[in-house]
Amino acid sequence: MDLNVEKALQEWKDEINSLLNEIDQKYDEVRSELQVYTYKYNITKQVVQSTMNEEIIRTIREQYQKPFEKSFIELKESIKDLEEKKKVYQMFVDKIDKVLDKGENKI
Repeated sequence: MDLNVEKALQEWKDEINSLLNEIDQKYDEVRSELQVYTYKYNITKQVVQSTMNEEIIRTIREQYQKPFEKSFIELKESIKDLEEKKKVYQMFVDKIDKVLDKGENKI
């Protein structure tokens, strides 16, 4: 494999690895936030189940449970998207590595 081709592929791989690092950082942030909303949602749900007063239950659901549930669902979707992105970009890295390894074996 020509050195300029190998260098270009390596630079592309480095660029993709940089993107993967950004995805990993974002994933960690979202995962932490998801964990917080999981606790908030579950605590709110337990409180609602233990409360008898319908007016208080309605208030809690409107103020806390529904917004927490919405955030929880959005964060779960975001995690799925980030996992898919990571998988796709990792395929790029794997394919580039495979091409680079084949190129080295031909020399």
